[in-house]
Amino acid sequence: MSSEISAVHDSGKRVSSIARSIGWSYWWRRLLNWLFFDALVIAGIYSCWHVATGLPIPFIDKETAVRIAIESAAAWTSFSTFIEPFLPVAGFVALWEVVDLLGIFSDIRRVRRKLQPLQDLALAAEAIGQAAVVDPMATGVDKMATLEQAIARASVDSPTVSTGDQDLRSIEVALNGLLRQMQEAKLQQMRFVNDASHELRTPIAVIQGYVNMLDRWGKTDERVLDESIEALKLESDHMQELVEQLLFLARGDSGRNTLQRSQINLAGVVQEVWEESCMIDATHVYRCNVSDADAVSARYLLNGDLAMIKQCMRIIVQNAEKYSPDGTAITLSATADAGHVGFIVQDEGIGMSQKDAAHAFERFYRADGARNETNEGSGLGLSIAKWIVDAHGGTIDVLSREGVGTRFTVMLPR
Repeated sequence: MSSEISAVHDSGKRVSSIARSIGWSYWWRRLLNWLFFDALVIAGIYSCWHVATGLPIPFIDKETAVRIAIESAAAWTSFSTFIEPFLPVAGFVALWEVVDLLGIFSDIRRVRRKLQPLQDLALAAEAIGQAAVVDPMATGVDKMATLEQAIARASVDSPTVSTGDQDLRSIEVALNGLLRQMQEAKLQQMRFVNDASHELRTPIAVIQGYVNMLDRWGKTDERVLDESIEALKLESDHMQELVEQLLFLARGDSGRNTLQRSQINLAGVVQEVWEESCMIDATHVYRCNVSDADAVSARYLLNGDLAMIKQCMRIIVQNAEKYSPDGTAITLSATADAGHVGFIVQDEGIGMSQKDAAHAFERFYRADGARNETNEGSGLGLSIAKWIVDAHGGTIDVLSREGVGTRFTVMLPR
């Protein structure tokens, strides 16, 4: 206890000494400023008196000034008469200067108040240091033990670390943030595995069913044989696509999907995908709002991975094709501004509700209406498209209305 009182006393003396040192340094500077001001005022009055009496100014001619001072006592009497009206003002100024110089005591108190937080911090640091000197390991060991117990109490259902110690508050915040991220990653992984298992179960069940049918009747019935072979091809292709998509996302999550960047013209890519879509799909009307001049214009240049950007565009176009009735139009456009280049895919399909649009880029998510329309697709396409856009540092937005259609807008930095 006596050591703590001594520490407080010594710290208070140090702060007071610092405050006085700062206060007096300002006081001397203020004093010099006032003396300089007074000298200027006296010189000005003296010069005015010489001009008023018709005498030469002594600062211009030193010898003349000395001669006047010795030989003309009447002139000095005249000077005293000249400055009489200024004496009240001079007295007021002198009083103001004294009051201002006496303000050093309040200045010292203000400096001391400003230094008080530093004093408190120094006292706290000194107290911790003294505690460490008495028992260097006690404080750290106790706090670490408390932290270990709080971490041990945390569970998967309640990933929260709380010790109640203010000194460990910043560590608690960091650990809780890390635990929440780990919990979210675990839940996301569990959802991913469950959804992948569900999506793979369907084609496997179909394949098993047709294999059993082949085993029973396909050996003798040619019609059953042809139907089974066609179905097996279709389901194997679906499974292969699903596995490739899963592998793509897995490589992306682990950082193994690297971008091969080069200078590309996005308007030209839009034209290429439009031409491919026209050849592959004859059931829809494909429109392209990109001219041949745009396809070679520097306005649509960006630094990106050509293969991945084209894959992203194809996924969105295929999505529009899948959920648009036959005969409807699918429009592809390119856009650009000062810092971004983008493309737009707009369809006249079944559209999505606001709720479904908010989940459009989640893995394995498909709207109920889309599931009823067709069983095709894995629900991974838009997730892959979003990953490609995110990898380029861009944005992808969806605007949709049920029964009207959907518009996807992708913007990528140059």
